[in-house]
Amino acid sequence: MIMCNFSIIFDNSILFDKNIVTILVESYIKFNSKLIIWSKAQDGRRVHVIERDLSEPDRIVGELLQPGGYLKLIELGLEDCVEEIDAQQVFGYALFKDGKRTRLSYPLENFHSDVSGRSFHNGRFIQRMREKAASLPNVRLEQGVVTSLLEEKGTIRGVQYKTKDGRELTAFAPLTIVCDGCFSNLRRSLCNPQVDVPSCFVGLVLENCHLPYANHGHVILADPSPILFYPISSTEIRCLVDVPGQKVPSIANGEMANYLKTVVAPQVPPEIYDSFVAAVDKGNIRTMPNRSMPASPYPTPGALLMGDAFNMRHPLTGGGMTVALSDIVVLRDLLKPLRDLNDAPTLCKYLESFYTLRKPVASTINTLAGALYKVFCASPDQARKEMRQACFDYLSLGGVFSTGPISLLSGLNPRPLSLVLHFFAVAIYGVGRLLLPFPSPKRIWIGARLISGASGIIFPIIKAEGVRQMFFPATVPAYYRRAPPAN
Repeated sequence: MIMCNFSIIFDNSILFDKNIVTILVESYIKFNSKLIIWSKAQDGRRVHVIERDLSEPDRIVGELLQPGGYLKLIELGLEDCVEEIDAQQVFGYALFKDGKRTRLSYPLENFHSDVSGRSFHNGRFIQRMREKAASLPNVRLEQGVVTSLLEEKGTIRGVQYKTKDGRELTAFAPLTIVCDGCFSNLRRSLCNPQVDVPSCFVGLVLENCHLPYANHGHVILADPSPILFYPISSTEIRCLVDVPGQKVPSIANGEMANYLKTVVAPQVPPEIYDSFVAAVDKGNIRTMPNRSMPASPYPTPGALLMGDAFNMRHPLTGGGMTVALSDIVVLRDLLKPLRDLNDAPTLCKYLESFYTLRKPVASTINTLAGALYKVFCASPDQARKEMRQACFDYLSLGGVFSTGPISLLSGLNPRPLSLVLHFFAVAIYGVGRLLLPFPSPKRIWIGARLISGASGIIFPIIKAEGVRQMFFPATVPAYYRRAPPAN
């Protein structure tokens, strides 16, 4: 197993009265570990970034940035990081089910023409972000593996790490940001990890083919679970096949190729069937477990946990980078007025507000990802079938019935209440179709089970996210905490 370990250290030894510029690098290690590297250098603080591997990564995820995430990129002044990497604009989604299709456009009418989603090769994006970080003054970017946190009387004082040439070193700082991905070996002292692995993605690249809808992500509601297609360059299409459970057919003995050709290929749109089969024959098939984990932090003086080490959601909706960028904006704004990070207990108490302030965006995207995945998966249960069909038909109605959900998915409308209302509107729509024009005892029973099933999908996710922080953040005391005064 390849582990990614990484820390970011803040050092108050140099202070200038400048605006804070936050640099975020979001990367993915083997098996979808998300790594967030951010630095805060132009205000004079020295930043030490320790990353496992600084070479260009080659991943099958982290390739789609929703419009809401792109707006955060602009807010951070990093929009040029998607330039010169053959990134493709994405304007919405196309949904396919049982031979029918519908197109769902992002509601971008009130934004500048440049605002849209972006899809790209993850490694190219990462390298652009690293270049941006390394170009800042006071940033030290170092390749190394963090082996442990240095703790003294309950406060994290820094990290111990091993350099590229094998030396064991320590680094000390008032604040350590831990972002060591979904396989984190540091998170247990900073949070209560409850990791769920509902499925795996099987990744392929289709070459020189055209999707039915240009510059759109494509979601096929297949059996047993969804299939995704989206462009990652002007000549390449990424395909991600979801396989439920933690075990996938073997690639080595040909079981995977056979599964893709016999089970998956007949369900893809006919326009890309030949390209899909050719990609399978080419043999560059890769797999990755899909993980979800609600944020359950232990506020710890001297340290902060972020990225996939802290919070994960099913990657079906492509919301991971949007959550990460939003988190960075929240944390940047919290740290902006601070001129002294050395009072660890006071700083820790103040930064607890981060966990509440991030909730509107994070909880909306997390809940939507988990709920949509369960709705989009095929099921022998008749009530689940009706819910799946109702979701497709509801989105196909157009108007607010499509723009509402797609604005949630895109990160443009981070409102948890709106998500819940649309989710149950789909369920009620499904019940209404069952009962009209004439209800029968069987249909009434299926409708009741549909509502019960919908509740069983979304309420556990909301509970894990935190009802109070999600819907009533103003009632959380940390919401009102102010920056500690400078000494």
